[in-house]
Amino acid sequence: MSARVAVVVGNPKPRSRTYESALTLADHASELFDWGSPRVTELVEEVASSLVVVVASPTYKATYTGLLKAFLDRFPHQGLGGVTAIPLMLGASPVHSLATEHGLRPLLVELGASVPTRGLYVLDSEHDRPETYDAWFATAQQLLPTLPAPAPSLEVSSA
Repeated sequence: MSARVAVVVGNPKPRSRTYESALTLADHASELFDWGSPRVTELVEEVASSLVVVVASPTYKATYTGLLKAFLDRFPHQGLGGVTAIPLMLGASPVHSLATEHGLRPLLVELGASVPTRGLYVLDSEHDRPETYDAWFATAQQLLPTLPAPAPSLEVSSA
């Protein structure tokens, strides 16, 4: 198994702040409810075979979006077994900062994911500030799996 990190974005607006913060589900929203969609099936398989998955959503009504829930509903019981998940939510106010812990974390655990860190809640106004993520990572790094360095790419030179 190759070490990969998957990112799942649950914002229905493509290229949103959530997308920038985490990075590709919204582009497939039209296929999400088509249970025969080969592309969504591929995405489920990619996420399930990842070592680490960042699951991100904007905060809607104090929880994650229905779009994200619809995607995660595609996973079978324990479908994220062996995957380390990082819950990430963005919101306009710190009032909903526990949404990652009260909503998203239990869903990921129910699917079998290991969630060894506290979730990351980012204010919309701070989504583009590296220090927002650095502070979280400083406390979470020791709890996350170590990813092997990527294999060096071979350069082809012409003679």
